[in-house]
Amino acid sequence: MTHIKIAVIPGDGIGKEVMEQALKVLNFLQEHDSSLQIETTIFPWSSDYYLKHGRMMPDNALNILKEFDAILFGAIGDARVPDDVTVWELIMPIRKSFQQYVNFRPIKSLAGIASPLAIGRDIDFVIFRENAEGEYSDSGGRIYHNQPQEMTIQNTIMTRIGIEKIVQAACDYASKNGKTKITSATKSNAIIHSMKFWDEHVRRMLEQGSATLELESIYIDALVAYFVERPQDFQVVVASNLFGDILSDLGSALVGGLGLSPSANLNPEKDFPSMFEPVHGSAPDIAGKGIANPIAQIWSLALLLGHSGRSDLEELIVHAIETVLREGNVRTADIGGQATTAQMGDAICQEISKMNVSTRGV
Repeated sequence: MTHIKIAVIPGDGIGKEVMEQALKVLNFLQEHDSSLQIETTIFPWSSDYYLKHGRMMPDNALNILKEFDAILFGAIGDARVPDDVTVWELIMPIRKSFQQYVNFRPIKSLAGIASPLAIGRDIDFVIFRENAEGEYSDSGGRIYHNQPQEMTIQNTIMTRIGIEKIVQAACDYASKNGKTKITSATKSNAIIHSMKFWDEHVRRMLEQGSATLELESIYIDALVAYFVERPQDFQVVVASNLFGDILSDLGSALVGGLGLSPSANLNPEKDFPSMFEPVHGSAPDIAGKGIANPIAQIWSLALLLGHSGRSDLEELIVHAIETVLREGNVRTADIGGQATTAQMGDAICQEISKMNVSTRGV
C-alpha cells in the first residue's frame, strides 16, 4: 500500500490550468490501482491571495506544509504583484525553510519534438542546481535612495557544507545511473572569492569520492556555448544557484521549450517535504485560454511519485508522455499543434490506459 499526502499549490495564471491536468493523471492512476492512496489538499496561495490578504501565504503556512509528504507547485507571477514579492514570500521560504538544497532538472530530447538543436542528437543529461544559498541570498541592501551617491550591495553566500551537499547529491545520482562525468559550472577567473571556493570544494569532493567519476570544470560563458554546440556530451551538470537557473532554462530550450521541462526541489534526506514544479512561469499572455502545455507539470508529478518510492509510476508517466509526443496526434501550440490543455491531459491518460496499468504493478 502506497499512501502519499500531497499539498497542491496551483498558483497563478496557467499554473491553475496545468495543475488540473496533473491531478487528472493522478486521479486516473488511483482509479486503476487500489493500492495507491493519494491524499491531496489544495491551497489557494497566489497573487490573488496576496491582493486579498496582503501576503502570499498565511503566517503558519510552513507549519501546515511540513505535515505533508510532498508539495506539487504550479506557477506564480502576476502583473499586479511585484515579482520579488511572489518569489520571496512564497517559493523562497519553502525552498530554504525545508532545506530543498537540490534543484533537479532533467534535460532530455524527445521523439517527435522538432527542436533545431536536438535534431540528430541524443540529448539526455541532468542539472543539479544548488537551491538554498549562493547568489539567491537575502543578504545586502541599498542606501542613499534617490541621491547621487545611491548604492546597493548584493551578497553571494556559499558555504562549505552547502557545496558538499549539492556535489554529493550529483555524485550519488551519477553513480546510481551509470554516469561517468560531472561537469561543474564556474567563473573563478573573474569571481575570485566565491567561485574559487566553489572550485576547491567541488574538486575535493570528487577526489574523495568515487574514482570512476571524471570532473570537468568549465567557465559559465563557455559552458552556455557548449550547451548549444555539443549538448549530447553532458551527463551530470552541477552549478550554483544563479548559474544553474540560467543553464536549466537554456537546457529546456535545447529540447523543445519550457512547456516540456519539469523540476524538483529536493530535500534528499526527506526530513522535510520536497517540492515539484514545472520550469515555466505563469504565462499571463495565454492564461485562461486553455492552450498551455501541461506536460511539464505532469512530468513534475512523475518526479514526485518517483521520489516517494514509486519509480514504476514515474517511468509509466514519462513513457506515456514520450509516446503521445512521438505519435504527434495531440500537440499544444508551443510544440506546433492546436490541442487544448485538457486534450493533452486526456491523451496522456489514454496512453497510460493502453499500457494496461493494472498489469504493470501500478
